[in-house]
Amino acid sequence: MSTDRTFIDHLADQLHGFGAFAHRKMFGEYALYLDAKVVALVCDNQLFVKPTDAGRALLGPDAAMGPPYPGAKPHFQVSDLIDEREALARLLRVTAEALPEPKPKKPTQPKTPTPAARRSRAPG
Repeated sequence: MSTDRTFIDHLADQLHGFGAFAHRKMFGEYALYLDAKVVALVCDNQLFVKPTDAGRALLGPDAAMGPPYPGAKPHFQVSDLIDEREALARLLRVTAEALPEPKPKKPTQPKTPTPAARRSRAPG
């Protein structure tokens, strides 16, 4: 089951006004960004925040954990915070601050034709 658009719209409404939040659809689910960093995943209408020590300090030692999708590392499972705007925004902000800066993307190189392709285009 994938995330409903109404769920992600509600989450975006809750975070409106708290900073540079954005979301992007990925494989039927969503990644939640803050300041260009992926801070959470939304999968099957549930919110999973990347685990950090700062997040653990806010949520407590017994915070619910679970993988957002099969084979993924466990994340904080915080769907119960969606309607608590300030608490959710604070958690996402401390998570973003604890995460490293994203690696710059390498410029794409134009593809050079293989030797076989060059021979097939040579006048002859």
